Amino acid sequence: MAKILVTGGTGHLGHDLLPALNEAGHIVRVLVRNAGKDRSVEWVNGDLASGQGVDEALRGANTVIHAATLSPIAKRGMRPVDFFVSPASVDVEGTRRLLAASQRAGVDHFIFVSIVGLEASSLPYARVKLAGEQLVRKSPVPWSVIRATPFYYLLAQMLNGLKWLPAWPLPTSLSNPVDTRDVASYLTEAVSDGKFGIRPEMGGPETMPFSTFARQYCQAMGIKRVILPLPISRKMSLNIGLVATGERLGDRTWKAWLSRAQKEQQ
Repeated sequence: MAKILVTGGTGHLGHDLLPALNEAGHIVRVLVRNAGKDRSVEWVNGDLASGQGVDEALRGANTVIHAATLSPIAKRGMRPVDFFVSPASVDVEGTRRLLAASQRAGVDHFIFVSIVGLEASSLPYARVKLAGEQLVRKSPVPWSVIRATPFYYLLAQMLNGLKWLPAWPLPTSLSNPVDTRDVASYLTEAVSDGKFGIRPEMGGPETMPFSTFARQYCQAMGIKRVILPLPISRKMSLNIGLVATGERLGDRTWKAWLSRAQKEQQ
């Protein structure tokens, strides 16, 4: 049993990660700006961007799962500004503060949640995320880095933003996005398996053209759109985050995720 500090515990991944850690018998503490109501976890008010509450949150913790990130694209979709700048207050400066505080607290294991293919992308958010990951790799605190492909909810969010268009020109690039529940299970396993360093990357069980994921989305949601397959180079595919990995695969398919999402909306 570990006492685990989780950052990003109120996000989409955190929504699945907290119960997974609880079910495994761990004591879970969450660093948040506003405390939640779930009594199965400990809430500590704080802010990675300012450093407020970080030392308090680490008191007595032996493991950190750093899942917090600040991605404007994930929050509100892509905008032109995202091709030029992305905030570093959480992913770089916040990571730096958390690592320093973890070293002071004598943390045994610092687990960093990262993204597959960061080196190949020129998007500012990818560069910021990679800078945070590099800080972890250089840290004297014992660490693990777990990279995952983009989550299903991000794919759904992006496709939902296209609903106003009658036709969708979409890349045929191969990718295998993943369910956050599978990533949460992987992170829970990493807490107690005794391994450190760069872990196998995780992706979803299906590697398909991006245009095929879009077609299945339309079928599941009952919307009629013309999908226009658009071949693009591998370099461009990686640059915009269309990545795949076969190192470790989750169990839940895109169709299964869509079915669950529909039921939750009803």
